[in-house]
Amino acid sequence: MAGTARTPMSEVAIRTRALAKRYGEVEAVRGIDLDVRSGEIFGLIGPDGAGKTSTFQILGGVMEATSGEAELRGRPAREARAYVGYLTQAFTLYPDLSVAENLRYVGELRRVAVHDIEARGRRYLTMFGLERFTARLAGRLSGGMKQKLALACALVAEPRILLLDEPTTGVDPVSRREFWDALAQLSTEGMTILIATPYLDEAERCHRVALMHEGRLHRTGTPAELRRGLGLERLEVRARDLRRAAASLSAHDGVIADVQRFGDRLDVLVPDAAAGERAVRQVLGGEVSSLRGAAPTLENAFVAILRGLEGDAPVPPFPALRPHAAGDDAIAIGARGLRKTFGDFEAVKALDLEIRHGEVYGLLGANGAGKTTTIKMLCGLLPPTEGEVRLAGEVGELRSESVRQQIGYMSQKFSLYDDLTIGENLDFFAGVYQVPREQRAARQQWVLQFAGLEGKRGQLTGSLPGGWKQRVAFGAAIMHEPRVLFLDEPTSGVDPIARRAFWAMINQLADHGTAILVTTHYLEEAEQCNRLGFMVAGALVAEGTPSGVKAAQGGRVLDVRADDPLRAVALLKAVTDPWRVSLFGDRFHVIIEGDVQAAARELTARLAAAGIPVREVRDEDYTLEDVFLAIAEKGAITVG
Repeated sequence: MAGTARTPMSEVAIRTRALAKRYGEVEAVRGIDLDVRSGEIFGLIGPDGAGKTSTFQILGGVMEATSGEAELRGRPAREARAYVGYLTQAFTLYPDLSVAENLRYVGELRRVAVHDIEARGRRYLTMFGLERFTARLAGRLSGGMKQKLALACALVAEPRILLLDEPTTGVDPVSRREFWDALAQLSTEGMTILIATPYLDEAERCHRVALMHEGRLHRTGTPAELRRGLGLERLEVRARDLRRAAASLSAHDGVIADVQRFGDRLDVLVPDAAAGERAVRQVLGGEVSSLRGAAPTLENAFVAILRGLEGDAPVPPFPALRPHAAGDDAIAIGARGLRKTFGDFEAVKALDLEIRHGEVYGLLGANGAGKTTTIKMLCGLLPPTEGEVRLAGEVGELRSESVRQQIGYMSQKFSLYDDLTIGENLDFFAGVYQVPREQRAARQQWVLQFAGLEGKRGQLTGSLPGGWKQRVAFGAAIMHEPRVLFLDEPTSGVDPIARRAFWAMINQLADHGTAILVTTHYLEEAEQCNRLGFMVAGALVAEGTPSGVKAAQGGRVLDVRADDPLRAVALLKAVTDPWRVSLFGDRFHVIIEGDVQAAARELTARLAAAGIPVREVRDEDYTLEDVFLAIAEKGAITVG
């Protein structure tokens, strides 16, 4: 029922009734009822501005509700803070203190005895793989390591409830997997975890999730229940011209419910797979190169529910997109033998790369793999130690004014000025990129429309939530219609609806000839690139289309549901290459070679001998996350 997320379980750790929060005339939280049981990992998902952070602040005891009740372990939220560990969206560590000093400071602040701080610190740092870095300054840790240290600090007081507000934003898939393995371990020990996340593949790992929209809870259930409730099936369609195929299918008035364009395929949602396949073949005819059915994702369900609540808001058309000249050099971004060292550290190792006009290229890798350093060299912000860069037809003169006017760059760190208004930021970037004065008003109005901030030109940029800041920064980077666009983690912290709008615009630019290099840690998003490159320890170790890199892996993936999945994963990692086994919520994946049936029988027998019954084994294709984890782990062994 809309507005309610209840469980019949008697042992409830978090309970709210008619919880509401107002900021002046704005109703951020509108009478939510929520029950989260002890030991549960419960995901709160929703678009930017849905009220998730306000809910967390009330539950964390740092803000009073306007009305309603919020109880944790039977006590009002303000009185229950001793039981609660709370990670906010903002970086909560002290960058000038070491790992050990941060733990000690937080422990003393929470009145934990010194010997307990040391014992618990050792335990959690070991659990998170940080035990070798106790003397390193927190500000010098990678994004994933910072988040794991923040979690260790939240745990040092041994809370019974964890509140995690988007804890893995900007964290690479390897670190996210380790983070979630730790949460699963804590859950089995009885800790209750309430987590907000913009990543729907991550929400799949929760026991239950609830969708929040405009301050209300609208759906709750297990991820599987939400997917089933969608009532749609998914078709993966490959065609010669994806842009034209997507337009034709979207215009079809019939059984096709939704069409989403990816790098080398379309995802088509239909009520019935057989009828949907007939409709696709009827509309596209001989353009179809392959078509197959696939299970819908939680993101499919999320987008469908939100569209039902909000309607379908199209991306506003960009003012007068121009086609690039037919004589454009086919290679827009090129590198030969590109290398960068910092002292004795080799950050990028002899990298060769070619990206063509009209191509979207995804550069993937764990934190510290060398992606951002590579982008800075390719766009002329950082001189290489060795090698040659070709950019927008120029070699060597990458900082010339003629080249700069053809490039758009959105950095990994937020690239706007917090102490300027939105309008002042847009004025600044329009001037930097030399947008013609007669076009500036229309271009800036488009950015405000795209970001959902019409009428907010005078608002201070620093007051915007992270997702809206990213929208403004993206708009500012493309106002001048660059021939070459660099996007470093552009949708970090952005909700799925806004992420779709980003990619619709990225595809529009590519269709008009812009070459786009994008880095992302969100692997469902990486599927939208035409080609992918994987970096490990500064080297480009794999490259190809999304389907091509999956096919190149060899072997198969077993998707396994078993009792005590944590113990099952630990046992299997002890007898095979650890990178072959990954936990996915209450299931796990095992990458195998050879005969699938024989491997499934051997796995089932091995786990049964250890007292772990196997409930289901499915033979599945690689996900891009499976590929990423395998390449990162194998590459770290062979390259690093």
